[in-house]
Amino acid sequence: MLKEAKFERLARFGYAARGVVYILIGGMALLTSFGGGEPDTKSALQLVLEQPLGATWLGLIGVGLIGFVLWRVVQAIFNTDRHAPDAKGYAVRAALFVSAATYAGLALYAMEQALDVGLGGSQAGGEKSWAAWLMQQPFGPYLVGVVGIAIIAAGVAQIVKGMKKSYLKYFNPDWKRRSVLNGICMYGLVARGAVFLIFGGFFIYAAVAVDPSQAGSSAEALAWIRQLPFGSILYALVALGLFAFGAYGLIEARFRNIAPPTLSEARHALTV
Repeated sequence: MLKEAKFERLARFGYAARGVVYILIGGMALLTSFGGGEPDTKSALQLVLEQPLGATWLGLIGVGLIGFVLWRVVQAIFNTDRHAPDAKGYAVRAALFVSAATYAGLALYAMEQALDVGLGGSQAGGEKSWAAWLMQQPFGPYLVGVVGIAIIAAGVAQIVKGMKKSYLKYFNPDWKRRSVLNGICMYGLVARGAVFLIFGGFFIYAAVAVDPSQAGSSAEALAWIRQLPFGSILYALVALGLFAFGAYGLIEARFRNIAPPTLSEARHALTV
């Protein structure tokens, strides 16, 4: 029971760390709404590093992200959210693995910067590097296209999750009375989903063009929004949405139901 309590605290710390990262991204984006700049996760972490005791704070964020990665893996393997054993349920659990891999890279980068050591996590253009690696594999363009479709599907799922408030089933019962915070969660999920749609579109374009350099990042998705008609207004709305998604992470850290698997559940899952 004590180990389960410790794991729950680590998972909540992870949600909070992810929330802080997105609050920084959204805040930086809001500050550049009518100017230049392409804020992303790494530039947000660099901003932390530049503050007093920045390495310490960044190290704490890195530890929190490691906790979030571990929780994502546990969610996927042990099905702690009780997803149905059907195609949709397995797709959600597969997406949790992808999320774990994504945040593992960010956690590695945070710890590298905090400790000032070369662990291989600081290479720029991570999305382009992954796209280039996939493009070199057999049926490479198709693989990049599949990744793009998966990202778009994740974006649609985020938007639906926000619009239908399906995240509520994972929250404490008393949460439903908090209408203001509920609105923040909805807005944040929809905004992040919209960024994912653009992000995934870049990957599909890279697959069609057989050019991994076209696989843009979330920062480039924000830059693309800025170029649209009324782009500055749309950019500001999305930036505020990413800030709201960061707040959603902090809300999850406080109110989400987290049930680490018991020893018997773990044994059962590993023997199935």
